[in-house]
Parts: sequence; C-alpha cells; structure tokens
Amino acid sequence: MTVRSTTILGVRLKNSAAMGGDGQVTLGDMALKQKAVKVRKFEGDKRLILGGFAGAAADALTLFGKFEEKLEEYNWQLQRAVVELAKEWRTDKYLRNLDALLALMDKEHSYLVSGDGNVIEPDGSVISIGSGAGYAQAAAEALLSCKINSPKEIVKRSLEIAADICIYTNHHITVMELK
Repeated sequence: MTVRSTTILGVRLKNSAAMGGDGQVTLGDMALKQKAVKVRKFEGDKRLILGGFAGAAADALTLFGKFEEKLEEYNWQLQRAVVELAKEWRTDKYLRNLDALLALMDKEHSYLVSGDGNVIEPDGSVISIGSGAGYAQAAAEALLSCKINSPKEIVKRSLEIAADICIYTNHHITVMELK
C-alpha cells in the first residue's frame, strides 16, 4: 500500500514568509491520521527558518535533525546547510534510503531538497510539495495576483482550497510565519 500524505505550501512576500501543511495521513484508501503536524520552525543565531516535509514522518524527522546540525555547522547559512544536507543524504549509506521530500525557507530563499541530491530553488515566491502541491500552488499564485499582502493568509486560504479538491489533503491546517 502507498502512504500518501501532505500538502505543504510556503509563500515569501516582502519581508515575511509563511509555511503551512495539512494534517492528513493516508494509507491506501484509508485516512489514518487527521492532525499530523508536518511543518516546523528552526530557530538559532537570530535566524528563523521554516521547514515542511512530505513522505515518511520518521525519515523526515531524522532529516530535520541532520538539517539542524548543518545549520549549526555552517553558521545558519541556509543555502550552504541545504547543499551540505543534500550531499550527505545522497552519499550516506543509511540516509540515502530515507523516503521524504523537504521544503525549507527563510524570508529570502526557498529550497526543495530530495534524497537523490536535488536542491531546487524555485524562481518565484511560492514553494509546494506533497499530494496536493499543484492545487495549493495554483491557489497561492492566484491569491498573490489579487494583491493579498499576508503570506500567512495566502498559505491558509490556499491550503483550504487544496483540501476542497485533493482527497489526500484535509482542513486541519498548521501555519507558521516569519516576520
């Protein structure tokens, strides 16, 4: 059976950013959990970074731990920590078997990181992963064109729209913000 879970969406706008995710975890045709929290805030060295994951929760939490180590090792430089995490994830015998996709962002940059060594910095201010990613991203882009000025509001509304459309996304939404 395939575990499907998560819609994660991040939006950067002006000097703030927000990331949110839904709470549903699905195994096959059954929703197993409704209130999972799949986003977190990393705080240190007067810097704030948001992270979200899609995939196996235990694997993602392991990777979040590794990412936090990289942040500390590289003085909270997001880009450097992301690249070093991707290199270790791809080359380490244990880590390369972890099944997750990470979305990481601060107020200036957003990155998608995968276990095959990919680090992608999207062109725009929206980042999205998971089963409902396309729905949430389309909604966020539309709301951005409507001149809504709050990344938190855009993330919340977009995830609600995705939950209305995607059967693997629910309305139990967690949103974190950087101001």
